[in-house]
Amino acid sequence: MRVIGLMSGTSYDAVDAAAAELTFEDDGDVLRLVPLGMVSAPYEAPLRSALAAALPPAPTTLADVCRLDTGIGQAFAALAVRADRELCEGRAELIASHGQTVFHWAADGQVYGTLQLGRPAWIAEAAGCPVVSDFRPRDVAAGGQGAPLVSLVDLMLLRGRPGVPAALNIGGIANLTALPASGGPVAFDTGPGNALLDAAVHELTSGRLGYDEDGALAAAGRVHEPLLHRLLAEPYYRLPAPKTTGKELFHHGYLRAALQGFAAPDPQDLIATLTRLTARTVADALRPLGTTEVIASGGGTRNRVLMAMLREELAAGPRLLTSDALGLPAAAKEAYAFAVLGFLTLHGLPGNVPDCTGARGPRVLGSLTPGRRPLRLPPGPARPPRSLLIGRE
Repeated sequence: MRVIGLMSGTSYDAVDAAAAELTFEDDGDVLRLVPLGMVSAPYEAPLRSALAAALPPAPTTLADVCRLDTGIGQAFAALAVRADRELCEGRAELIASHGQTVFHWAADGQVYGTLQLGRPAWIAEAAGCPVVSDFRPRDVAAGGQGAPLVSLVDLMLLRGRPGVPAALNIGGIANLTALPASGGPVAFDTGPGNALLDAAVHELTSGRLGYDEDGALAAAGRVHEPLLHRLLAEPYYRLPAPKTTGKELFHHGYLRAALQGFAAPDPQDLIATLTRLTARTVADALRPLGTTEVIASGGGTRNRVLMAMLREELAAGPRLLTSDALGLPAAAKEAYAFAVLGFLTLHGLPGNVPDCTGARGPRVLGSLTPGRRPLRLPPGPARPPRSLLIGRE
C-alpha cells in the first residue's frame, strides 16, 4: 500500500510529506517500508505568523483557532496532492496526517489533553484518499503521555541491533527511544531540541532568521557557563520517564526569564550556550541507559555544531550515526513514522507502546476520515509487526 505521512513539528516552519510503500511480511511479524521520497513546503508567511501569534503563552480566540485549523488543513492538503503526484504517480491509497501541535496540556508529570490542528477533511477532499489523523488523544485518554508516539516505529527499527541501541529525534523538542539490556523499552522527551535555539535566533535577528543554519552562529560563540548552569536547573530534566514536554514550557518567555540578572550575552555566545544545553540534556538522558549506539534523526542533525557537541558530551560512550545509515532519511523520519502509524490504524492495529507512553494498554490510534470513494478497511494480521525492514529485498 502506498501511504503518505504528513508532519509539521514543534518548529512549525514547514510541512513535510514522506511517501512509502508498506507491506506486511512473515504473517505480519515484519513490516517492510520502501521509501518513495519526500517533499516539503514552508508555511506561507501570513499563516506562520498567525500560528506563532496564537501559540502559548500568547492569548488567542476560538476564531483564531478555527482559522488556523482551516489554514493548516489546506496547507497539508496541498502538499498531500503534490506528494501523491510527484512521489506516488497519483496512486496513494492512504494519508496519515499528524497535524500541527498547538498545545500539549501537561502538568505534574501527567498529560490531560493535546491539540493538533489541520482539519483532515480538507486533505481527504483534495487528495481523495482516506486520512488517519489525531493520533495522540487516544493514548492520552488511556492515561498515556501521548508522546513519543514514534517509539513504536523506533522499536521496530532497533530490535535485533547489537548492544543497547537508541533512536533520537532532534526536532523542536528532542525525544529518544531505547532498548536497555534488561527490562522494557524506555522513551521520553529529553527537553528542548531546537525550540530555545530557534526562539533566540528569531528574536536576535528580529525575525530575519528562523534557525541557526548549519550551526554557524554557535560556531562563532563561546558557552556562557553561568547561564548554562541556570538552564540546567530546570526541574523537568529530573522528572522520571515516561514524560513529555513542549513549547508550552520552552518558549521565548522561558528564555527571557532565564536571562534575568545576567548582562546580555553576545548573540553568538547565547546561541552557543543553547546549543550546548541541547547536547548536554540529550547526553544526560542517554547516559544512564547504557546505550551503545544512537541513531539520530530530525532537523537538529543538520546542525553540525550541535552534532559535534553531542559527540563531545557522549565522549567515549555510544556510537552516534543518523538514520540515513539505515536507509531512512533523517529529515523525513517522523513523517515516515506517522505513515506507518496510519497504516497500522487502517488495519485495526495498535500504534502506541504502553511502556513508552505510560498508557494503560495498547490502543488503535487516530480518527479516520473517508476519501471520495466508499471506505473499505483491509484485512490485517492479528498483532502489530515486531520489526521494520527498510528498502526492497
